[in-house]
Formats: sequence, structure tokens, C-alpha cells
Amino acid sequence: MDKEERKIINQGQEDEMEIYGYNLSRWKLAIVSLGVICTGGFLLLLLYWMPEWRVKATCVRAAIKDCDVVLLRTTDEFKMWFCAKIRVLSLETYPVSSPKSMSNKLSNGHAVCLTENPTGENRHGISKYSQAESQQIRYFTHHSVKYFWNDTIHNFDFLKGLDEGVSCTSIYEKHSAGLTKGMHAYRKLLYGVNEIAVKVPSVFKLLIKEVLNPFYIFQLFSVILWSTDEYYYYALAIVVMSIVSIVSSLYSIRKQYVMLHDMVATHSTVRVSVCRVNEEIEEIFSTDLVPGDVMVIPLNGTIMPCDAVLINGTCIVNESMLTGESVPVTKTNLPNPSVDVKGIGDELYNPETHKRHTLFCGTTVIQTRFYTGELVKAIVVRTGFSTSKGQLVRSILYPKPTDFKLYRDAYLFLLCLVAVAGIGFIYTIINSILNEVQVGVIIIESLDIITITVPPALPAAMTAGIVYAQRRLKKIGIFCISPQRINICGQLNLVCFDKTGTLTEDGLDLWGIQRVENARFLSPEENVCNEMLVKSQFVACLATCHSLTKIEGVLSGDPLDLKMFEAIGWILEEATEEETALHNRIMPTVVRPPKQLLPESTPAGNQEMELFELPAIYEIGIVRQFPFSSALQRMSVVARVLGDKKMDAYMKGAPEVIASLCKPETVPVDFQNVLEDFTKQGFRVIALAHRKLESKLTWHKVQNISRDAIENNMDFMGLIIMQNKLKQETPAVLEDLHKANIRTVMVTGDNMLTAVSVARDCGMILPQDKVIIAEALPPKDGKVAKINWHYADSLTQCSHPSAIASEAIPVKLVHDSLEDLQMTRYHFAMNGKSFSVILEHFQDLVPKLMLHGTVFARMAPDQKTQLIEALQNVDYFVGMCGDGANDCGALKRAHGGISLSELEASVASPFTSKTPSISCVPNLIREGRAALITSFCVFKFMALYSIIQYFSVTLLYSILSNLGDFQFLFIDLAIILVVVFTMSLNPAWKELVAQRPPSGLISGALLFSVLSQIIICIGFQSLGFFWVKQQPWYEVWHPKSDACNATGSLLWNSSHLDNETELDEHNIQNYENTTVFFISSFQYLIVAIAFSKGKPFRQPCYKNC
Repeated sequence: MDKEERKIINQGQEDEMEIYGYNLSRWKLAIVSLGVICTGGFLLLLLYWMPEWRVKATCVRAAIKDCDVVLLRTTDEFKMWFCAKIRVLSLETYPVSSPKSMSNKLSNGHAVCLTENPTGENRHGISKYSQAESQQIRYFTHHSVKYFWNDTIHNFDFLKGLDEGVSCTSIYEKHSAGLTKGMHAYRKLLYGVNEIAVKVPSVFKLLIKEVLNPFYIFQLFSVILWSTDEYYYYALAIVVMSIVSIVSSLYSIRKQYVMLHDMVATHSTVRVSVCRVNEEIEEIFSTDLVPGDVMVIPLNGTIMPCDAVLINGTCIVNESMLTGESVPVTKTNLPNPSVDVKGIGDELYNPETHKRHTLFCGTTVIQTRFYTGELVKAIVVRTGFSTSKGQLVRSILYPKPTDFKLYRDAYLFLLCLVAVAGIGFIYTIINSILNEVQVGVIIIESLDIITITVPPALPAAMTAGIVYAQRRLKKIGIFCISPQRINICGQLNLVCFDKTGTLTEDGLDLWGIQRVENARFLSPEENVCNEMLVKSQFVACLATCHSLTKIEGVLSGDPLDLKMFEAIGWILEEATEEETALHNRIMPTVVRPPKQLLPESTPAGNQEMELFELPAIYEIGIVRQFPFSSALQRMSVVARVLGDKKMDAYMKGAPEVIASLCKPETVPVDFQNVLEDFTKQGFRVIALAHRKLESKLTWHKVQNISRDAIENNMDFMGLIIMQNKLKQETPAVLEDLHKANIRTVMVTGDNMLTAVSVARDCGMILPQDKVIIAEALPPKDGKVAKINWHYADSLTQCSHPSAIASEAIPVKLVHDSLEDLQMTRYHFAMNGKSFSVILEHFQDLVPKLMLHGTVFARMAPDQKTQLIEALQNVDYFVGMCGDGANDCGALKRAHGGISLSELEASVASPFTSKTPSISCVPNLIREGRAALITSFCVFKFMALYSIIQYFSVTLLYSILSNLGDFQFLFIDLAIILVVVFTMSLNPAWKELVAQRPPSGLISGALLFSVLSQIIICIGFQSLGFFWVKQQPWYEVWHPKSDACNATGSLLWNSSHLDNETELDEHNIQNYENTTVFFISSFQYLIVAIAFSKGKPFRQPCYKNC
């Protein structure tokens, strides 16, 4: 195959696709048109359903560079096909008004870095990148993303904004001035309108799409066939059922589109102010924003219409729409490496890494803080569907198909039914020919047998159980946006839990503090709020090192920060807009102790207090804040005590991280032991540090300094010990899951030993079980990556964790026979860093560690997602239960993700629990199991229904008879529909059992039950059919006979005239028909009872309600 003909786009990403080029072929099109006419339009339908066939039937292969149509195929396990038409965008009107490099870079859709100075690398631009001097760009759109032809890489590539390949330095140097109007117009042509357009399709469009579903086409075929055979009532009933089904389906699909449209329309068009190159401010519609625009964030806040990086001022943002976390987040301006004391100029900007400086689309800016004369500004980095909200909406609009064994088996089962229908088709033709039946009748009857074998009510029957399960889940406060996943939840055999807010209470209680003086720990103290400590550096750190803010007079922010601040009882005051305007800079947030805590005079004899011999008013102003970063595991602030010449730097965070940034001589020798003692008891420990800054650091220099310049050489001040209590229901729920043989795993961002301790407390790890910590070290200084193994309990024997050698764990145990660990009950624990190293360098160990790993600590959000994938790779059906804040990716990736977020519309998760309690997990699994068993029951019943009816009709065909119109109607409406919709009503069993439902239809037990019932049913029908012929009163059918009314000649004479007009031409009124009809009617009911399985997954039939 020519290299030009097949390429890969989005390489290494979730939506990776193969791409093939095609050009339209007129002779192929002519042949297809002829085929469409000959098949009465059926070929057209077939090509509509199969994009691959459609393109290959009407086009010829071509080089991707010059093609008219592209054929796309996903590289995942589904191998789905899509096609897209190539369009041409003309840039003839713009190159004059836009810088050369910009037009060249963008003319091929390759805008990794939107540089604006025509340097040497871009001088050969037009000849190198664009396809023609006229500057025409070829592109196609797939799933709301435009892919432009890129001559540099000889492939299509989507147009990137400022979110990739742009350094923090260039954001300030090249992009902070704004765009010229010409450049803005040029970019708008390429990037298009800044909107997340969820078009609500017209009812007509949806109707056509729904009606052209293969199932409804089959229904239409059946209805036409039955009408020609004079089964008018039955055909009419099926038409009515289909219309009801289509209308309800259209209503629900349109309702979902409208809901999604309303959700994204909140920011669709607002007026925004942007800065232009000459410092003029222009007001434009948000739909006109392009990457590179400098947007002015208004004082009273706004809903962000795009993703933008903050370059001036501070914003307080509510990100609940994206994360489900209702706590406001403080966003600060992106550090400017060029003016830093210790620059990191080469660092690339990344919205995920720099999320504390990025305002995301759809989030609400509550308030801003700013310099006078310097507005709060942000540079637009992504627009439209490229934004974080746009990607979320795309994942809802174009979901990945759910791969579940039940659905794969269902298709196989249908194929088997089609094969059975094929046998009946051939039998009918042969039998009819032997009996010299007319050709028209042969065609109708042989096709009729196919419509009988594939039941028309199957899809409706299969969804009934899921709809009922969804309704029951709603009653217990679990909302579902992906109903197909309910069945999959019945298979869950492993559940991952976040720790804080999920297994434990959301809030932390301050247990006490342990200060350090002269590199020694003092004894723990319970009360921080006392006169002795009020002016200590320790309390000053608690008072200043946080991200709290006042919103409408109420203190809000991170719950942990709130608890610490409340513990010291201080007062926080923020400058008003007027005060900020009066002084020519941001007025710092001020914290001060309440008057009753301040001593009358400065106590003598206390060395720490000498630093604070100040005027009567004691206030600390927070000058600069470096927000908490989960990647760095710390936050810091620069503050100044009123009247002091030098500023102070305060830092708090994970103890191991803080200790590593402090002067070694200030860290107590027994630091590791003390930390372990607390963490083993399940406390959450946070360390504090401080240092005096040089007097040369002015207020302005501090605003531009990098955090690395501040966060080093600190003095270790001590520990804060927080108590994270288990939720009351946690141990009982985990015990229920263990009894049901469902594995539980903890995935947390917290400390390793704290996590292990909580795992022991909640029963995830039993008291007698051993915990082995896997500490993986990446390759360094020429040394290969290695793993150190040690027992969690033996850490105290070592002075420092890095010094732990491989302990008394035999190598054989670790590498060869991890399967035996289930006997000895070992659990593996590791942190995020180790997990990443193992994934990269020890691939062969991953499956074994996944089988026995129980605690995963210090996990970043993307590592949580990788863990879910790794568990799925070893054939686990994985559930994930989290609070929705940093678990979005994992919740989405898991087979069943349950968000405990208070917000009902936690969009990332298939399931959302109204009550923030893990008791929803067993409830969901119980309902999932009930829905799964219901699906099996209904499917088996529908299969038997078709086989029973198929055999009834085949028997009657042997005597050239058939079931009557009203008989078909009675069976389908009075028996089948009623049975199907009532057998789906069984509620879930009251408790979880250790037994697990089968995952697919094709399993020994299920096949045996279906086959045995088929044999029984066929046996009794055959027996009845032949036995009736042995009866003395039996007579062979003739057109004037009436087996339904054979009461004697008197009656015959009186109704002779009527019967002459209603001759039984179709051979319906005969003894065989009546016998087979009655036997089969009872068989449907008997099979329904036999298949309606109750315990251990569902309650019995008599509890249907």
C-alpha cells in the first residue's frame, strides 16, 4: 500500500484514527445508481448504514493530499468507520494584512506556536507550507473539529491554539500586547466562530434518522408483507407500536439535545472587551474571540466564553460546572519567567499544569482583584470545541460505544435466529413447490417465516428492564445519564474509592499541632488559639498561608484552609475596590487576631516574641500567593507584618515535600518517626515552614518572582495534625462488598501511610493482612530503574525511606508467584510516582500488581485514569466512586463511575448520587445485577417466543395452513407484550450475594436452559399436532369446514348462507391450527415463568409492582 494512501491522525490520543483518501468516480456512481434502482432503494439504505461501503462503492483511492473525500477508521477495539468531505478555505483576502509567518504557519493548519515575528524559520513559508499561491487551505470537519492539511508533516492536523508548544515567556513577550484587527480577522477565518454549537436537529431530521434505523426498515418490510397476506389488523397493531416507539424515542433524543443545548448556551453570546495592539480597548461579541486575543475580565465577574490564561490580576472562580466542586478557586496571573529572580524561561505553558492560572470556559468568575491602571487581563488560548468545556460536550455528543459482552452475544444470537429463519425459508419453498402452491403465495409465506423468527418487539423488550431499573435508581437518589451502563454495573467485581470526602468525612478536624524549636519537636498541643502563640511565626503561617477569600461577606475556600483559619480565631479583611483604586496597587488581604487574644504588653523572655515588638495594632498583609498545586503538593505566600521592613515567606504542604525544601539543620532528627507515628494512626499531617526574605525584595519584585525562588532554604516550623474521620457507613458498605467477592481499592491524593491506616480502619485491609509498599525509582545517573519492596509496618526501623533496601520479601515471591499471595493475604501499596515508573519500566509486573494492589496514594488525576485502564486490562469490571472534583477522568473511564458530588449534573460521571455516601455503590450493583438478569430473561423469552411461533407456523405450513390474523394479534398483544413488560418489573434482591451473574448470553447454563425449553416446546407441539389427527372426531380440512364451530348439521343449515360468503380460503379454521394455537399460547406463559428468575439477583415475580 502506498504510504500516501494511509496516515494516522491524532496519534497517541484517545481519538486516534487511520485516514484514507478517495476521489469520486463517475462510472462507479453510475453502477451504484443502477443498483439502487434495481433493488428498489435497498442498496441506498445499505450504503447509508455502512460509510466504508458507501465510499468504496462510489470512489477510487487517491493520495490524501489531493483527495475529495476522506475515510476515517478508529484504531480502538471498535474499528468504527466515518467519512468526511474535503472543503477548501480561501485566504486570498487576508495575507496582505497579516504577518507573513502567521499566514504561512496557519495556511497549513499547523499552528503549534502562534509566533508573530517573521524569523528565518518561516521565510520560505508559502512555497513550503501552502498548496497554491492563492493560499487555499484544504480541510475537513469530523466530530466538530476541523482538520487542516499540513504540508510540513504531509498529513491533516487539527488547528491548535496557544495551549501547545508555547513557552510562558513568549505568552508575555509575544502575545500580551493583543492582536491587530487584520490579524484578528485572519485568525477568525481559520478558527471560526467561538461557540460550542449544539444544534438541536429538527423533528423531521431526527424522524428520518430514526426511521432509517435497520430495525424499523425490517418492521416496514414485515408490515408490507403481512398486508399483502391480508393480516391487516396485526399489521396495523405493529404500525401503531412502531409509531409509539419512534415518538417516544424522538422525544427523549430531542429532550437530551435541548438540555445539552441549554447547558452550553449560557455563555454563547456575551459582550467582551479586548485589548488591541495600540492599547485601545474594543468591545466585541464573545463569538468573535480567537486565540491570542487579550480579554479584559470585568470587575463584577463573568461566565468565561473561552479558555484563557491570566496575565494580570487575580480572579476568584467557581468551577463547579467542570469539576463538580462548589468551593471557589483563586486564580493568579501566570508567572513571568523573564522578570523572575530565578527564571525558568523554557517552561511550556500547559492548561493542565498551569490550571491555577487558567480560566476555563463555562466557569464563573465571581470577583477580580487588580492594579489600578492595569486591568485584569487574560490571553485567549482555546476557543469553541477545543476548550475544556467544548471537549466535555464533544464527549457527550459523540460518546464511545459501550463494549459489553451481552450486546455482542445478542447480535450473535440474532444471527442464529436468522440462520434458523433461513432453514424455514428453504423448507417453506420446497414444501410449497411439492404441494403445487402458486408462486405469489410461495414468496409471501417464505418471507413471512423470516419476519416470525426475528421478533419485532425485541428492542422495546430489551430496553424495558433498563428503563425500570433507571426509575428505581432515581427513587433512591442515583441519577443516570447513560442507561446502557446500568447492565454493565451488574458485572462490577472491583470498585475504586477516593478517600477524602468518599470513605472519610469531607471536612478535617484539627486534632492538634506539634511545633519545632531548635530542631526538636515540642510536645503536641491541642489549642492553637491562645495568647502565648498569637504572635508566633507558627500561627502567622496558619493565618496567612491559605487561599481563603470573602464572597459577599462570607469566608469561603478550601475546607482544610477554613478549618485551620477557624482554629486560630483570626479575622480576615479584604480591601474594597475603592481602597484599591486609592492606592496605586493591589491592596493586600489583611489578617489580624481578635483584640481579646492580644496581650496588654509584649511578653519578655520569649525570643520569638522579640521579632514582633510592634505598635499596638498587629496585622499581617498577604502580599503574594502561590496557590496550592497538587503536582507540587504545597502552597506558599509572601506576607509582611505591619511595620516590619522585611517580608516573610510561609509555606505549607505534604511533610516530605516541605522537609526537603527546608535547611536540613532545622528539620528534627526524629522527623520521619514522628510523621510515621501520626500517619499510621490515620491522621492527615501537614508541615509548615518559614523564612525571612531579603530587604531588597520590594513589593513590585515579589509580584513577579517565581515560586522556586521563594520556596527554598526555609526553616521547618512543625506539623499540623488533622483528623479525617471515617464516614459512619463506610466499614459496613465495604464489608458488604467483600462478602459479595467485590474487590475494593483506595485511590487517593493523600499520604501513603495515612491511606494504609484508613484502609485498615475501614476494613479494606484486615488486621492480619500484610501490606507491601512498592517504591519504584526512575533511571538516574546511568542507573536503571529499580523497585524497592518493604513491609509498611517496618518503615520505622529505617531513618529515611530512601534508605530501605529490598527486605525479607523473597524475590521469587515478588516476581514469580504473586498469584499465591491471595492465600497469605498480601496487599501492595504504592504512590503515584512509583505507579508511573512501574507503568513505564516494569510492564511485566503491572498485571500482577493490579491483581493485589489495594492502596494507591499521592495519585494525580491522570494517574487515577491510568490505574482504571490498567485494572480493565486485567479483565476487571471496574467501578469508581469519587467526589467528582479531581476524579472526572477516572469516573468517565470506569465501567461504572459514581460521583458523590452535590451537583446533580456532574456531567463527567455516568451516575451521580444525591446523597454523598458510598452506600449508593452496593445499591447500584444490586440494581445493575437485577437489570442484567432481566435482560437475560427477556432475551431468552423473546428467543423462545420466536422459536415457538416459528415451529407452530412451520407445522401448519406442512398442511398448507397458518395462524389467523387475530391469533397473531392475540399472541403478540395479549400475551407477549404483557409478559415482557411485567417480567421486567422484578425489583433487585435486598442484599448483595457472592455469586456473580453471567457476563454473556453464550454460557453453558444459559444455552442449556434455552435449548432444553426449545426441545420441550417442540416436543409438545408435535405431540398435539399428530395426536389430534388420531381423534375419532377429527376431519381433514376443506374450504367449507369449520373446526371452530362443528356443533352439528342443524347449526350448519341455519348459518349456511353466512358461511358461503366467508369461505376459509386460507385454511385457518382446522383442528391442527386450534390445537397448535392453544398449546403454543400456554407455552409462552410457561416459558415466561420458567425464565423469570428471582433469587439471588431479583425478587420473585409475585413482588412485581
